[in-house]
Amino acid sequence: MRLPSSALPFLLLASWCTAQSTTVAQRFPPPPGTVRATADEGSFGAFLRQLPLKPVGAPVLLHDGSLKARQDVHAAVIDLSVGDRDLQQCADAVIRLRAEYLLANGRQDEIAFDFTNGFRAEWKRWRNGERVQVKGAQCRWIRTGERDSSRAQLLRFLETVFMYAGTMSLSRELRDATAFEPAPGDVFIRGGSPGHAMIVVDVARAPDGRTYLMLAQSYMPAQEMHILRNPAMPSTPWHALEGDRLRTPEWTFDWTERKRWP
Repeated sequence: MRLPSSALPFLLLASWCTAQSTTVAQRFPPPPGTVRATADEGSFGAFLRQLPLKPVGAPVLLHDGSLKARQDVHAAVIDLSVGDRDLQQCADAVIRLRAEYLLANGRQDEIAFDFTNGFRAEWKRWRNGERVQVKGAQCRWIRTGERDSSRAQLLRFLETVFMYAGTMSLSRELRDATAFEPAPGDVFIRGGSPGHAMIVVDVARAPDGRTYLMLAQSYMPAQEMHILRNPAMPSTPWHALEGDRLRTPEWTFDWTERKRWP
């Protein structure tokens, strides 16, 4: 597979990261003079730091296996499936990571997300054989399936969530976090069409109070989740908490658009 010329910045990145490492925390050390923010064992933040990564230099693929048009925006590709349908986009990737975390920590009864119309889709009902029937703007549960708590069935449940949820519904589910220090698991989100969402997968702080964020996203069309480069310094995935806005390669957020799970 031939990479476009936009992938050349990997040469810089490979010299900065720990090339043979396989997780976010292993591959990307905090910026010099900083330390990682505390993340308790079993927390969402600790989970995100252990996300598996594809090898250095891996391109971002779309749901159909083709290359994302821009290969200069990512520092690493998260090794989680994107599916073969154009569903797991930006807000959906945030939802997927939250579901994976809850499943990994024995909290699968908490896997539940709102559709844009406000309907609450619950995994505990789905795995017991219920399915969501959608007619126009109305949704209801009907029993048409068998009990099945397999991972494959969870992914089918999530695909249904991806179809009917989005940045608008997710922004309503999350709570404003601007009164708190940034933490792994926070979400920058703008609900709407167009809207966008990306998740903070790591945070580092310097003794003088400077804060740095590492961010991940999916995008449109549905594509593999990836760690973002800092457009002001393409050799690093760390974004300084400074300036008037958070500027990423494909989207700019206001600092006030930071939320987190209740």
